[in-house]
Amino acid sequence: IFSIVVFGSIVNECYVNADSQNPELLCIFNKNESACSYGIAVGIIAFFGSIFFFVVDLYFQQISSVKDRKRAVLLDLGFSGFLSFLWFVAFCFLANQWQRTTMSQGFSQGADAARAAITFSFFSVIVWVALAVKALQRYRLGTDMSLFATDQFAADPNAPYPGYPAGSGIESTETYQSPPFTETLDTNPKGYQVPAY
Repeated sequence: IFSIVVFGSIVNECYVNADSQNPELLCIFNKNESACSYGIAVGIIAFFGSIFFFVVDLYFQQISSVKDRKRAVLLDLGFSGFLSFLWFVAFCFLANQWQRTTMSQGFSQGADAARAAITFSFFSVIVWVALAVKALQRYRLGTDMSLFATDQFAADPNAPYPGYPAGSGIESTETYQSPPFTETLDTNPKGYQVPAY
C-alpha cells in the first residue's frame, strides 16, 4: 500500500508546470527528473514484489521440496533486504531534493503529494526492514519441522517428537523381550492347546 501511495502521488501530482507560459511538466523535486523517476521505479518494483511474495506465502505449505522452501525463504530475505536499501535511498534522495526545491506558485500545488511521497518512503523503509527480519527468522529456523513440514506436528517448538503411534493392543511386548536367535522354541505356544485325538 505504501508503494502505491509513493508512486501514485509522484505520478499524479509531482509533475507540474513551473509557470503558465511554459507548458513543459517538471518534477517538483528540485526540477530533478531522476528523483521522480527513481521514486516511481522503486514503488512499482515494491508493488509487484509484494504481490509475488504474497502468492508465495499462500502456497508455501504446498511446496513439497525442502530445498525449494529454503530457496523461497532466501529469495524473500534477499528481496526484502534489497528493497529496504532501495527505499532508504529513495527517502534520502527525495528528502534532499525537496529540501533544495525553491517554492514557486506552480510547485506549491504539488507540495502535499511530495511530502506524502517522502513520508511513505520512510514508512516503507521500516516495513521492508521488518519483513527482512521476519524472513531472517524463518531462515534461521532452518530444518525445523514446523517450517519445512506440513501441519502434522505440534505447534509448540519445545514439544518432543511425536514418534510412532501405539499399537492396536493385540500385540504383546513380551515377544520383543528376548534377544534374536537365542530364544528357545516353546512346544506349547501361549493360547494354543494341542488337540487330543
